[in-house]
Amino acid sequence: MRRRKSFGALASVLGVLLAITGATGAASAQPESGKRVFNAMQIVFSPDTPDAFCTIGAVGNDKYGRKIAISAGHCISDPTHKYADREIPEDIEPVYDRNDLGFGPIGHVRYFKDPEGSTTGHPTKDYMVIELLPAVTLSSQGPYLKETGEVEVPGGHPSPNAPTPPLNNERLLGAALNNDNELVVSGQLGVLYGRITNNSKGIYQSWAGHKAGDSGGPAIWHVPGSAYPSSANRFQAAGPWAGITKARVLGVPPYVYTSSANILADLRARDTAHPGIFGAGFHVTDNP
Repeated sequence: MRRRKSFGALASVLGVLLAITGATGAASAQPESGKRVFNAMQIVFSPDTPDAFCTIGAVGNDKYGRKIAISAGHCISDPTHKYADREIPEDIEPVYDRNDLGFGPIGHVRYFKDPEGSTTGHPTKDYMVIELLPAVTLSSQGPYLKETGEVEVPGGHPSPNAPTPPLNNERLLGAALNNDNELVVSGQLGVLYGRITNNSKGIYQSWAGHKAGDSGGPAIWHVPGSAYPSSANRFQAAGPWAGITKARVLGVPPYVYTSSANILADLRARDTAHPGIFGAGFHVTDNP
């Protein structure tokens, strides 16, 4: 599932350029542009490689008032280990809307988890935090999915990343035979849904399919009793954010997703250790 971009020498060059020009977020002085950023938006890290793309899973605000987007950590590699697993306050890794490169960067990568040797991303923390420019407009409505907050599972098993005591949005959806939890996902295949057949430390397995480039894309929880996406409702669905697309694996079914619980729990744990991190206390926007 990976469309991986490497920091390496590029980051070093950009860091020098930023130091020379002082261009450390000059766009932040712009008024809101009306440029919408939403779930399932395809993103690239260089306009020169538009086919090396990933996807946004959720957009919203953190507890410090910053505009934030969440995607998959394995979309970027860092052979030097200089930038992985740390806050990146420097504007060295811009992010672009793949379908509107002319707008310029919509934000910058502020954190990504190193895969630590895994070919499908870190087992429980495969996520990326993007700080969006103040000039963009957040939207809860993607091409197919409307995200209505974050899924909460009172009494559910805590994420392995959760501090003690865990919050309800840091607890995992069940996957036992007596559970009917389903994911609805959006990507290049359109909008699909399927039952969560397995939950391994907050990595959900489901028949809801995806393909290369969908990494980081949105998954919502199907609210029991709500309409499934179909031609009758133009394949639209609404529900709380439940996770992001992770990878295809050798399993049945082969499609896996990183739970929102794992991401939110790790953000809170990191912020507890080092207050002020990008993405801490993330909440999905309620802007239409």
